Amino acid sequence: MSWLKYALINVAETCFRMLPIPTRTGLITLGNPGRNSPVILTCNFHLTVVRVKRALRGIDAYLLVANSRGINVWCAATGGLFTNHDVISVLKTSGIEDLVDHRHVILPQLAATGIEGKYVRKKTGWIVQWGPVDIKDLPVYLQQRKKTPAMRQVSFPAEQRFEMAVAWAFPISLVAGLILLPLWRGGILPAVSLTWGLALAIFMTFPLYQQWLNPKSERIGFVLFDFGRGGVQLILLAGIFAGLVVVAKYTGQFSGTFFLRWGIMSTLVVLVLSLDLMGSTPLYKSGLHTDRFLNVALDVNKCKGAGFCEQVCPRNCYDVDHHRHLATQPRADLCVQCGACIVQCPFDALCFESPNGETIAPEMVRKFKLNLLGKRLVKTKDRPGIKQ
Repeated sequence: MSWLKYALINVAETCFRMLPIPTRTGLITLGNPGRNSPVILTCNFHLTVVRVKRALRGIDAYLLVANSRGINVWCAATGGLFTNHDVISVLKTSGIEDLVDHRHVILPQLAATGIEGKYVRKKTGWIVQWGPVDIKDLPVYLQQRKKTPAMRQVSFPAEQRFEMAVAWAFPISLVAGLILLPLWRGGILPAVSLTWGLALAIFMTFPLYQQWLNPKSERIGFVLFDFGRGGVQLILLAGIFAGLVVVAKYTGQFSGTFFLRWGIMSTLVVLVLSLDLMGSTPLYKSGLHTDRFLNVALDVNKCKGAGFCEQVCPRNCYDVDHHRHLATQPRADLCVQCGACIVQCPFDALCFESPNGETIAPEMVRKFKLNLLGKRLVKTKDRPGIKQ
Protein backbone atom coordinates (compact mmCIF):
# COMPACT_ATOMS: atom_id res chain seq x y z
CA MET A 1 0.00 0.00 0.00
CA SER A 2 1.39 3.39 -0.99
CA TRP A 3 2.07 6.06 1.62
CA LEU A 4 -0.61 8.31 0.09
CA LYS A 5 -3.31 5.63 0.20
CA TYR A 6 -2.36 4.75 3.76
CA ALA A 7 -2.58 8.42 4.79
CA LEU A 8 -5.97 8.88 3.11
CA ILE A 9 -7.39 5.79 4.84
CA ASN A 10 -6.15 7.05 8.20
CA VAL A 11 -7.71 10.49 7.68
CA ALA A 12 -11.05 9.20 6.37
CA GLU A 13 -11.51 6.44 8.94
CA THR A 14 -10.40 8.62 11.83
CA CYS A 15 -13.17 11.07 10.89
CA PHE A 16 -15.71 8.22 11.09
CA ARG A 17 -14.01 6.37 13.93
CA MET A 18 -17.16 6.36 16.05
CA LEU A 19 -18.82 4.07 13.50
CA PRO A 20 -18.12 0.35 12.89
CA ILE A 21 -15.98 -0.03 9.76
CA PRO A 22 -15.60 -3.77 9.07
CA THR A 23 -13.28 -5.53 6.68
CA ARG A 24 -13.33 -9.14 5.55
CA THR A 25 -12.32 -11.84 8.01
CA GLY A 26 -9.95 -14.72 7.33
CA LEU A 27 -6.27 -15.26 6.57
CA ILE A 28 -3.86 -12.66 5.18
CA THR A 29 -0.35 -13.68 4.14
CA LEU A 30 2.34 -11.11 4.87
CA GLY A 31 5.59 -11.48 2.96
CA ASN A 32 6.71 -15.07 2.40
CA PRO A 33 5.86 -16.93 5.62
CA GLY A 34 6.85 -20.53 6.29
CA ARG A 35 5.80 -23.28 8.62
CA ASN A 36 7.45 -21.65 11.64
CA SER A 37 6.32 -18.10 10.94
CA PRO A 38 4.34 -16.22 13.61
CA VAL A 39 0.55 -16.23 13.56
CA ILE A 40 -1.02 -12.94 14.60
CA LEU A 41 -4.72 -12.41 15.17
CA THR A 42 -6.62 -9.15 15.28
CA CYS A 43 -10.14 -7.74 14.92
CA ASN A 44 -11.86 -6.78 11.66
CA PHE A 45 -11.96 -3.04 12.33
CA HIS A 46 -10.58 -1.91 8.97
CA LEU A 47 -8.24 0.78 10.30
CA THR A 48 -6.69 -1.67 12.76
CA VAL A 49 -6.01 -4.22 10.01
CA VAL A 50 -4.46 -1.53 7.79
CA ARG A 51 -2.19 -0.37 10.60
CA VAL A 52 -1.14 -3.89 11.57
CA LYS A 53 -0.20 -4.66 7.97
CA ARG A 54 1.74 -1.39 7.80
CA ALA A 55 3.61 -2.15 11.03
CA LEU A 56 4.56 -5.63 9.78
CA ARG A 57 6.05 -4.53 6.45
CA GLY A 58 9.09 -6.66 5.69
CA ILE A 59 8.08 -9.35 8.20
CA ASP A 60 6.99 -12.82 7.10
CA ALA A 61 3.88 -13.71 9.07
CA TYR A 62 0.30 -14.93 8.94
CA LEU A 63 -2.38 -12.45 9.96
CA LEU A 64 -5.77 -13.78 11.03
CA VAL A 65 -8.68 -11.33 11.01
CA ALA A 66 -11.51 -12.35 13.35
CA ASN A 67 -14.99 -10.92 13.38
CA SER A 68 -15.39 -8.06 15.86
CA ARG A 69 -18.36 -6.54 14.04
CA GLY A 70 -16.12 -3.81 12.63
CA ILE A 71 -15.27 -2.41 16.07
CA ASN A 72 -11.81 -1.88 17.56
CA VAL A 73 -10.22 -4.55 19.76
CA TRP A 74 -10.69 -3.09 23.25
CA CYS A 75 -14.26 -1.86 22.79
CA ALA A 76 -15.36 -5.03 21.00
CA ALA A 77 -13.77 -7.44 23.49
CA THR A 78 -15.08 -5.52 26.51
CA GLY A 79 -18.55 -5.28 24.99
CA GLY A 80 -18.85 -8.95 24.04
CA LEU A 81 -18.52 -8.34 20.29
CA PHE A 82 -15.08 -9.92 19.96
CA THR A 83 -15.39 -13.30 21.63
CA ASN A 84 -13.90 -16.74 22.19
CA HIS A 85 -16.19 -18.02 19.45
CA ASP A 86 -14.82 -15.51 16.93
CA VAL A 87 -11.21 -16.45 17.68
CA ILE A 88 -11.94 -20.18 17.60
CA SER A 89 -13.89 -19.81 14.36
CA VAL A 90 -11.09 -18.10 12.43
CA LEU A 91 -8.50 -20.55 13.78
CA LYS A 92 -10.62 -23.48 12.61
CA THR A 93 -11.87 -22.16 9.26
CA SER A 94 -8.97 -20.11 7.88
CA GLY A 95 -6.73 -23.07 7.01
CA ILE A 96 -3.92 -21.79 9.23
CA GLU A 97 -3.58 -25.17 10.96
CA ASP A 98 -2.34 -26.69 7.69
CA LEU A 99 0.23 -23.94 7.12
CA VAL A 100 2.25 -23.97 10.34
CA ASP A 101 3.85 -26.63 12.53
CA HIS A 102 3.35 -24.74 15.80
CA ARG A 103 0.20 -23.83 17.72
CA HIS A 104 0.97 -20.37 19.08
CA VAL A 105 -1.23 -17.41 18.18
CA ILE A 106 -0.51 -13.80 19.18
CA LEU A 107 -3.54 -11.75 20.16
CA PRO A 108 -3.71 -8.04 21.02
CA GLN A 109 -3.32 -7.58 24.77
CA LEU A 110 -6.42 -5.40 24.90
CA ALA A 111 -8.51 -8.37 23.72
CA ALA A 112 -7.88 -10.03 27.08
CA THR A 113 -11.03 -8.44 28.52
CA GLY A 114 -13.17 -10.74 26.38
CA ILE A 115 -11.02 -13.55 24.98
CA GLU A 116 -10.13 -16.34 27.40
CA GLY A 117 -6.75 -17.82 26.55
CA LYS A 118 -7.45 -20.95 28.59
CA TYR A 119 -10.78 -21.54 26.85
CA VAL A 120 -9.32 -21.07 23.36
CA ARG A 121 -6.56 -23.59 24.13
CA LYS A 122 -9.08 -26.09 25.48
CA LYS A 123 -11.22 -25.88 22.34
CA THR A 124 -8.49 -25.66 19.69
CA GLY A 125 -5.11 -26.62 21.10
CA TRP A 126 -3.76 -23.17 20.21
CA ILE A 127 -1.79 -21.35 22.91
CA VAL A 128 -2.69 -17.68 23.19
CA GLN A 129 0.14 -15.23 23.65
CA TRP A 130 -0.68 -11.61 24.47
CA GLY A 131 1.09 -9.17 22.19
CA PRO A 132 1.80 -5.50 22.96
CA VAL A 133 -0.82 -2.82 23.50
CA ASP A 134 0.44 -0.63 20.67
CA ILE A 135 0.64 -1.87 17.08
CA LYS A 136 3.95 -0.09 16.52
CA ASP A 137 5.61 -2.38 19.09
CA LEU A 138 4.72 -5.56 17.18
CA PRO A 139 8.00 -5.85 15.22
CA VAL A 140 10.13 -5.58 18.38
CA TYR A 141 7.87 -8.02 20.22
CA LEU A 142 8.13 -10.56 17.40
CA GLN A 143 11.89 -10.27 17.52
CA GLN A 144 12.22 -10.55 21.30
CA ARG A 145 9.06 -12.56 22.08
CA LYS A 146 8.91 -10.66 25.34
CA LYS A 147 6.97 -7.60 26.41
CA THR A 148 8.55 -4.80 28.38
CA PRO A 149 6.38 -3.01 30.98
CA ALA A 150 6.04 -0.13 28.51
CA MET A 151 4.62 -2.50 25.87
CA ARG A 152 1.95 -3.64 28.33
CA GLN A 153 0.77 -0.21 29.39
CA VAL A 154 -1.71 2.07 27.61
CA SER A 155 -0.93 5.75 27.23
CA PHE A 156 -2.64 8.75 25.70
CA PRO A 157 0.06 10.56 23.67
CA ALA A 158 -0.51 13.64 21.54
CA GLU A 159 -1.11 11.57 18.39
CA GLN A 160 -3.95 9.63 19.98
CA ARG A 161 -5.41 12.75 21.57
CA PHE A 162 -5.45 14.44 18.17
CA GLU A 163 -7.22 11.44 16.62
CA MET A 164 -9.89 11.52 19.33
CA ALA A 165 -10.39 15.25 18.78
CA VAL A 166 -10.95 14.59 15.08
CA ALA A 167 -13.21 11.61 15.80
CA TRP A 168 -15.46 13.84 17.92
CA ALA A 169 -15.21 17.11 15.98
CA PHE A 170 -15.96 15.74 12.52
CA PRO A 171 -19.40 14.19 13.19
CA ILE A 172 -20.46 17.05 15.48
CA SER A 173 -19.49 19.70 12.93
CA LEU A 174 -21.14 17.68 10.15
CA VAL A 175 -24.43 17.47 12.05
CA ALA A 176 -24.22 21.14 13.06
CA GLY A 177 -23.61 22.15 9.43
CA LEU A 178 -26.59 20.15 8.20
CA ILE A 179 -28.85 21.70 10.85
CA LEU A 180 -27.69 25.23 10.13
CA LEU A 181 -27.79 24.89 6.34
CA PRO A 182 -31.52 25.71 5.96
CA LEU A 183 -31.67 27.95 9.03
CA TRP A 184 -28.54 30.10 9.11
CA ARG A 185 -25.95 29.50 6.41
CA GLY A 186 -23.75 32.30 7.66
CA GLY A 187 -23.26 30.49 10.92
CA ILE A 188 -21.94 27.23 9.44
CA LEU A 189 -18.28 28.25 9.19
CA PRO A 190 -18.15 29.82 12.68
CA ALA A 191 -19.97 26.83 14.18
CA VAL A 192 -17.61 24.33 12.53
CA SER A 193 -14.59 26.39 13.59
CA LEU A 194 -15.90 26.54 17.14
CA THR A 195 -16.43 22.76 17.25
CA TRP A 196 -12.95 21.94 15.97
CA GLY A 197 -11.33 24.53 18.19
CA LEU A 198 -13.02 23.22 21.33
CA ALA A 199 -12.37 19.57 20.45
CA LEU A 200 -8.68 20.22 19.90
CA ALA A 201 -8.45 22.34 23.03
CA ILE A 202 -10.14 19.73 25.25
CA PHE A 203 -8.12 16.73 24.05
CA MET A 204 -4.74 18.31 23.32
CA THR A 205 -4.60 19.97 26.75
CA PHE A 206 -5.69 16.78 28.53
CA PRO A 207 -2.39 16.31 30.43
CA LEU A 208 -2.80 19.78 31.96
CA TYR A 209 -6.10 19.00 33.70
CA GLN A 210 -5.95 15.19 33.95
CA GLN A 211 -5.17 15.39 37.67
CA TRP A 212 -8.54 17.04 38.30
CA LEU A 213 -10.62 14.25 36.79
CA ASN A 214 -12.66 12.37 39.36
CA PRO A 215 -13.32 8.80 38.13
CA LYS A 216 -15.14 7.90 41.37
CA SER A 217 -17.66 10.72 41.08
CA GLU A 218 -21.28 9.86 41.83
CA ARG A 219 -22.46 11.99 38.94
CA ILE A 220 -22.68 9.96 35.74
CA GLY A 221 -21.52 11.53 32.49
CA PHE A 222 -20.57 15.14 31.82
CA VAL A 223 -17.19 14.27 33.23
CA LEU A 224 -15.52 17.50 32.16
CA PHE A 225 -17.96 19.34 34.40
CA ASP A 226 -17.12 17.15 37.36
CA PHE A 227 -13.45 17.76 38.02
CA GLY A 228 -14.25 18.06 41.70
CA ARG A 229 -11.84 20.93 42.25
CA GLY A 230 -10.12 23.72 40.40
CA GLY A 231 -13.18 25.07 38.56
CA VAL A 232 -11.63 24.20 35.19
CA GLN A 233 -15.05 23.96 33.57
CA LEU A 234 -15.77 27.56 34.58
CA ILE A 235 -12.40 28.66 33.23
CA LEU A 236 -13.16 26.99 29.91
CA LEU A 237 -16.56 28.68 29.58
CA ALA A 238 -15.14 31.99 30.76
CA GLY A 239 -12.51 31.76 28.02
CA ILE A 240 -15.19 31.06 25.41
CA PHE A 241 -17.27 34.05 26.45
CA ALA A 242 -14.18 36.27 26.61
CA GLY A 243 -13.46 35.26 23.03
CA LEU A 244 -17.03 36.10 22.06
CA VAL A 245 -16.61 39.58 23.55
CA VAL A 246 -13.46 40.15 21.49
CA VAL A 247 -15.10 38.89 18.29
CA ALA A 248 -18.24 40.95 18.89
CA LYS A 249 -16.23 44.09 19.55
CA TYR A 250 -14.15 43.89 16.41
CA THR A 251 -17.00 42.80 14.15
CA GLY A 252 -19.53 45.29 15.45
CA GLN A 253 -22.00 42.56 16.44
CA PHE A 254 -22.13 43.35 20.16
CA SER A 255 -25.71 42.44 21.06
CA GLY A 256 -27.78 40.21 23.31
CA THR A 257 -28.82 38.07 20.35
CA PHE A 258 -25.18 37.47 19.39
CA PHE A 259 -24.19 36.33 22.89
CA LEU A 260 -27.33 34.23 23.35
CA ARG A 261 -26.85 32.46 20.04
CA TRP A 262 -23.16 31.72 20.38
CA GLY A 263 -23.27 31.19 24.13
CA ILE A 264 -25.87 28.43 23.79
CA MET A 265 -24.05 26.89 20.82
CA SER A 266 -20.70 26.90 22.63
CA THR A 267 -22.17 25.35 25.77
CA LEU A 268 -23.90 22.61 23.76
CA VAL A 269 -20.69 21.75 21.91
CA VAL A 270 -18.74 21.55 25.18
CA LEU A 271 -21.42 19.35 26.73
CA VAL A 272 -21.37 16.91 23.81
CA LEU A 273 -17.57 16.80 23.68
CA SER A 274 -17.31 16.21 27.42
CA LEU A 275 -20.26 13.82 27.75
CA ASP A 276 -17.89 10.93 28.39
CA LEU A 277 -14.43 12.43 28.33
CA MET A 278 -12.91 9.73 30.54
CA GLY A 279 -14.36 7.01 28.31
CA SER A 280 -12.71 8.66 25.31
CA THR A 281 -9.31 8.03 26.84
CA PRO A 282 -7.53 4.72 27.53
CA LEU A 283 -6.61 5.91 31.03
CA TYR A 284 -10.00 5.88 32.74
CA LYS A 285 -13.20 3.88 32.92
CA SER A 286 -16.16 5.41 31.13
CA GLY A 287 -17.99 7.97 33.24
CA LEU A 288 -21.21 6.30 32.10
CA HIS A 289 -20.27 2.96 33.68
CA THR A 290 -20.90 2.25 37.35
CA ASP A 291 -18.11 -0.35 37.15
CA ARG A 292 -15.71 2.52 37.77
CA PHE A 293 -16.63 2.29 41.47
CA LEU A 294 -15.41 -1.31 41.67
CA ASN A 295 -12.05 -2.48 42.94
CA VAL A 296 -10.20 -5.63 41.93
CA ALA A 297 -9.77 -7.79 45.02
CA LEU A 298 -6.89 -10.27 45.23
CA ASP A 299 -7.23 -13.49 47.24
CA VAL A 300 -3.65 -14.31 48.22
CA ASN A 301 -4.70 -17.80 49.31
CA LYS A 302 -5.77 -18.66 45.76
CA CYS A 303 -2.97 -16.81 43.93
CA LYS A 304 -0.21 -19.03 42.50
CA GLY A 305 1.80 -16.27 40.84
CA ALA A 306 1.06 -17.42 37.27
CA GLY A 307 1.53 -13.84 36.09
CA PHE A 308 -1.36 -13.55 33.63
CA CYS A 309 -2.62 -10.49 35.52
CA GLU A 310 0.70 -8.73 35.01
CA GLN A 311 0.79 -9.63 31.32
CA VAL A 312 -2.68 -8.33 30.45
CA CYS A 313 -3.16 -5.35 32.77
CA PRO A 314 -3.16 -2.21 30.58
CA ARG A 315 -2.24 0.06 33.49
CA ASN A 316 0.64 -1.98 34.92
CA CYS A 317 -1.09 -2.41 38.28
CA TYR A 318 0.59 -5.73 39.13
CA ASP A 319 3.96 -7.05 40.15
CA VAL A 320 4.53 -10.81 40.34
CA ASP A 321 7.07 -12.43 42.63
CA HIS A 322 7.90 -15.65 40.80
CA HIS A 323 9.93 -16.95 43.73
CA ARG A 324 7.09 -16.58 46.22
CA HIS A 325 4.51 -17.37 43.50
CA LEU A 326 2.43 -14.37 44.48
CA ALA A 327 1.03 -11.31 42.73
CA THR A 328 0.69 -7.90 44.36
CA GLN A 329 -1.15 -4.71 43.33
CA PRO A 330 1.25 -1.86 44.14
CA ARG A 331 -0.40 0.45 41.59
CA ALA A 332 -4.04 -0.51 42.16
CA ASP A 333 -5.06 3.16 42.11
CA LEU A 334 -4.38 3.18 38.33
CA CYS A 335 -6.91 0.39 37.63
CA VAL A 336 -9.48 1.06 34.88
CA GLN A 337 -11.71 -1.86 35.93
CA CYS A 338 -11.38 -3.50 32.50
CA GLY A 339 -11.52 -6.96 34.08
CA ALA A 340 -8.79 -8.48 31.91
CA CYS A 341 -6.88 -9.77 34.94
CA ILE A 342 -10.03 -11.40 36.32
CA VAL A 343 -10.89 -13.04 32.99
CA GLN A 344 -7.40 -14.51 32.53
CA CYS A 345 -6.57 -15.69 36.06
CA PRO A 346 -6.64 -19.52 35.94
CA PHE A 347 -7.09 -19.79 39.72
CA ASP A 348 -9.96 -17.30 40.13
CA ALA A 349 -7.84 -15.39 42.63
CA LEU A 350 -9.27 -12.06 41.45
CA CYS A 351 -12.77 -10.61 41.48
CA PHE A 352 -14.55 -7.28 41.39
CA GLU A 353 -15.59 -5.86 44.75
CA SER A 354 -18.04 -2.99 45.23
CA PRO A 355 -17.60 -0.22 47.83
CA ASN A 356 -20.19 -1.96 50.09
CA GLY A 357 -18.29 -5.26 50.01
CA GLU A 358 -20.36 -7.15 47.42
CA THR A 359 -18.40 -9.21 44.92
CA ILE A 360 -18.81 -10.07 41.24
CA ALA A 361 -17.43 -13.55 40.71
CA PRO A 362 -14.89 -14.23 37.92
CA GLU A 363 -17.35 -16.43 36.03
CA MET A 364 -19.84 -13.55 35.92
CA VAL A 365 -17.19 -11.21 34.52
CA ARG A 366 -16.32 -13.77 31.85
CA LYS A 367 -19.93 -14.46 30.99
CA PHE A 368 -21.54 -11.00 31.09
CA LYS A 369 -20.05 -8.14 29.07
CA LEU A 370 -20.68 -4.40 29.15
CA ASN A 371 -22.81 -2.49 26.69
CA LEU A 372 -22.36 1.25 26.02
CA LEU A 373 -24.39 2.16 29.10
CA GLY A 374 -22.38 -0.07 31.38
CA LYS A 375 -24.99 -2.80 31.75
CA ARG A 376 -23.65 -6.35 31.83
CA LEU A 377 -25.17 -8.34 28.97
CA VAL A 378 -24.25 -11.68 27.49
CA LYS A 379 -22.80 -11.27 24.01
CA THR A 380 -20.91 -14.55 23.59
CA LYS A 381 -22.19 -17.50 21.60
CA ASP A 382 -20.13 -19.92 23.67
CA ARG A 383 -21.45 -18.59 26.98
CA PRO A 384 -25.20 -18.03 26.48
CA GLY A 385 -27.23 -16.33 29.16
CA ILE A 386 -29.54 -13.47 30.00
CA LYS A 387 -29.27 -9.93 31.27
CA GLN A 388 -28.01 -9.72 34.81
